Amino acid sequence: MRPLQMVDTKTQYLAIKKEVDAAVIEVMESSMFIGGKVVNGFADNLAKYHGSKHCIPSANGTDALQIAMMALGLQPGDEVITPSFTYIATVEVAALLNIKPIFVEVDPKTFCIDAAAIEKAITPKTKAIVPVHLYGQAADMEKIMDIANRHHLYVIEDNAQAIGCNYTFSDGRVKKTGTIGHIGCTSFYPSKNLGAFGDGGAMFTDDDDIASKLRMIASHGQSKRYYHDVVGCNSRLDAMQAAILDIKLKHLDNYIAARRKAADFYDNAFADNKHITIPFRAGNNTHVFHQYTLQLNDVNRDALSSFLTEQGIPNMIYYPVPAHRQKMFDAFGGSNYNLPVTDWLTERVISLPIHTELDDEQQTFIAGKVLEFVNR
Repeated sequence: MRPLQMVDTKTQYLAIKKEVDAAVIEVMESSMFIGGKVVNGFADNLAKYHGSKHCIPSANGTDALQIAMMALGLQPGDEVITPSFTYIATVEVAALLNIKPIFVEVDPKTFCIDAAAIEKAITPKTKAIVPVHLYGQAADMEKIMDIANRHHLYVIEDNAQAIGCNYTFSDGRVKKTGTIGHIGCTSFYPSKNLGAFGDGGAMFTDDDDIASKLRMIASHGQSKRYYHDVVGCNSRLDAMQAAILDIKLKHLDNYIAARRKAADFYDNAFADNKHITIPFRAGNNTHVFHQYTLQLNDVNRDALSSFLTEQGIPNMIYYPVPAHRQKMFDAFGGSNYNLPVTDWLTERVISLPIHTELDDEQQTFIAGKVLEFVNR
């Protein structure tokens, strides 16, 4: 059996080595390392894949979220509604801009932001909603957009974990996550479903004015070189990463299919076990399984994690401490929140290896060891 990895980026690379190596060499021979046709070509191809009018690359997914808030004109003292059960970047960028994150509950099945909780959290200072498509499954965007439209709020989708996910509306329309709100943001961190060989990110929008602002802010606030219209930052995807990502974009749907197949294997292995709740799959979206995350019932999660590690099985806890309980948010009243579902999940979730190169032998071993422990 091949050694187990949480994400096997090396084996994935070897499968497309000739394509990637040729693309990287072409960039090196061109000596066009920043901007240019390779970056623009990837942005155009990614926009087409998503069915989005504009795709604006950035240096990473965190920058994408920050630039999005800047482009929408959010100001110090404004409030954005966001889940606490998420990676810290989602809410960190708001704090950096002195925007107050308002933490709300998540749905215990999907792990995504609870639409009903959003409505209850709206105040006169609320300017935006930041839903997170966690672990690869879409938040309830139809309800979220309805709330946003009724209350005249912006929606910034954190799509770092769900690139390629299809969301189906009640009228039959299908859109990719990240293209439903006013701005969608994603990350190309190497472990992501569409991962670079370094860092990177992107923003999506169908609004021409917003797209113009995103581009300016990402490039020092300049509309043309040396003419700076707004305060911006320096956030760009380099050509080497763009070339690699453009190759991998061609394989993305196959990567998603492989992850979903691996998730099916796990589902079948754990389906009837009273100690394990397998990931919920909402009927209106295609879970792309950036993570395969179990909920444990009457099981010592940390002891299971240690046991799996001893067996050579990588595993992770996403996330052991929710955002509202992080020390960095004390100044924003984080300790005053009562989010029992979020707290419950942080004590019971554990993620197993899932990637495009998992085989049946590996998964049989992983599932067997999980069952061996929980059935003691």
